[in-house]
Amino acid sequence: MRLPVILPLLAWSAFAQMTVKVQDDRIHVDLKGQPYTDFIFKGGEAMKPYLYPLRAPSGTIVTRRFPIEIVGGEPTDHPHHRGLFFAHANVNGIDFWNNETSYKSPPPRGRIAFEKLLKSSGGKSATISVQLGWLDPDGKKILEETRTMYLMPGKAANATDVVIQLKALVPVVFADEKDGTFGLRLDPALNEDKNIKENGQTRVYPGAPGLIVNAEGVQHEKDVWGKPSHWVDYSGEIGGEKLGVAIFDYPGNSRPARWHVRAYGLFAANPFGYSVFTNDKSKDGSVKLEPGQSIHFAYRVVVHTGDAQSAGLAALWDDFAKNVKLP
Repeated sequence: MRLPVILPLLAWSAFAQMTVKVQDDRIHVDLKGQPYTDFIFKGGEAMKPYLYPLRAPSGTIVTRRFPIEIVGGEPTDHPHHRGLFFAHANVNGIDFWNNETSYKSPPPRGRIAFEKLLKSSGGKSATISVQLGWLDPDGKKILEETRTMYLMPGKAANATDVVIQLKALVPVVFADEKDGTFGLRLDPALNEDKNIKENGQTRVYPGAPGLIVNAEGVQHEKDVWGKPSHWVDYSGEIGGEKLGVAIFDYPGNSRPARWHVRAYGLFAANPFGYSVFTNDKSKDGSVKLEPGQSIHFAYRVVVHTGDAQSAGLAALWDDFAKNVKLP
């Protein structure tokens, strides 16, 4: 299968000046001399690479900081929810999603390892392309991944496009499983549910209640979770600033996404779940690959001011769908 090519939105990136610096444990990106984000591929208990943080045009961070940074008052559940990541909880029975080094097996837990940098560039936008290996618990590589990230800041929205190609090196099955796949964890101020249980106690997080809405206008976790849609948005307020985060699902992906989006701030597009979301055991969302076969995915994350309607997400998704081309 051919890998999509992203054509960046010039309207978003025309006035930006981005620089990219390769370091021992990460690839660091600045915008006009100020930190923008990092692609972190080594360090701590993480067993998969991730992009952290995601910022609004104002510089406000919209991703949860824990466990990369410790900020008073943040929830500390699910430490494997680090920044923006791509993984799946059942690949040949191996868990690549719930996989911090301190987690005990079962199930067997895999690692997504950085192998080499393919490209990095700055300017009006930034590009990072890497090769990653999906390793089983014995260190054997079962999948080779090419991940290319296009970072496009703007005045009203910052966009991050992530293009992924997965090539099987052995027979591989991506199982029908809810914990997947292209995901991030939001700042708790955006959560729909402000009452979070931790260590047997309930804590109330500040900020106006967040709102989950999909491309069809359906609202709230209960009715959005597990459904297919071109995009989903999660909006609210952080420190009085009205903003939101949307994920766009490219219509040319190997498999369309269903949305594993939760009121406590988990936000993920899952192309492998079907029966797990619908309770229809006659349907199977798993994907099987033979050695040499590939699948591909492209997603856009938009961090915008206002809500889904004021940000014009429907028009932005149309533009995204037209500007991802198969060469």
